[in-house]
Amino acid sequence: MTTNIGSTMSTVLTLEDLEALKQRQQLSYAKKGLLFGILSGVFWGLDGVLLGISIAMVPFSDTSLAIYLAPLVGACMHDGFAAFWLFLYNLFTGRSRELLRTLRSRSGIIVAFAALLGGPFAMSGYLLGIQLAGTAHTLAITAMYPALGTVFAMIFLKERVSLRAWIGIVTCILGSFIVGYTPPAGDAHPHFYWGIAFALLPTIGWSLEGVISTYVMDLLDPQVAINIRQGTSFFVYLVGVLPMIGGLLLFKEALILPSAQMLLLTALAGSVSYLFWYKAMNMTGVGRAMALNITYALWSIIFGYFLTDLKLTTPLVCGAVTITLGALLVLANPKELVNLRN
Repeated sequence: MTTNIGSTMSTVLTLEDLEALKQRQQLSYAKKGLLFGILSGVFWGLDGVLLGISIAMVPFSDTSLAIYLAPLVGACMHDGFAAFWLFLYNLFTGRSRELLRTLRSRSGIIVAFAALLGGPFAMSGYLLGIQLAGTAHTLAITAMYPALGTVFAMIFLKERVSLRAWIGIVTCILGSFIVGYTPPAGDAHPHFYWGIAFALLPTIGWSLEGVISTYVMDLLDPQVAINIRQGTSFFVYLVGVLPMIGGLLLFKEALILPSAQMLLLTALAGSVSYLFWYKAMNMTGVGRAMALNITYALWSIIFGYFLTDLKLTTPLVCGAVTITLGALLVLANPKELVNLRN
């Protein structure tokens, strides 16, 4: 009898130890996901700054070009190069067969539809915003997308929105107003307010893309889904958008110039950002990943300061910080950011 009691107590302790070990492993996994979320913001901030540099190079800098031509051709090349990098990644990690299988599935079709929103619709506005309003201002405005994504999730996914989240949404709007109200000094961006208007398009497109992708992401390998997303975007640009705006000649010209090499490097940063973002969503949840991803508004200011002639202004810095804090309020209670994914 004594032996049985001792054996039972030993079993209980062993189960408790196993549970504690499991929780420590899960917490370590979640913290790694949080790191990936931060890195996704770092690399997207770098991507935005490099994009601004790329479309300021020849042949995109030709002043005789229509004002929309360089950004749209640049967006096409960016997503095409990103699809190339991601294909290489999937090829060397043994996911090429999964890529072909997913392309023929219903989930793959849904991801392709989301790519239209996040690609031609959002990226076109994103590049036009960078061209007309500057990189830092555009990235600060687009950092509102998680807040808008919360609204769309409430409408389409029937998610409940807390009072804290609504405060965050209003804070994001306030931050974007702070950034967009005052144009940068000088005459470098004469169409500044048009750029701010275009910067609202990726805010809408990326938030819708996130909601739609989240709907099917549990059925797909994230790395494969990203590849389909970028490939679809490039294809639509190449066969639909560029012929319609007369951009194929500029596209061919840019491919043989140093600007293509710059865009290839830029797309690598963008691809890494997407990979980290999707990993973060799997490991810590979509909300937390988005909350950390939109810190690119701050990272773009840091990279822009060191890599370009960006002049820091009080409205720019205050607006970017305000948008980031607002998005954090929308997506996660700051005290709970290190909790495990629900």
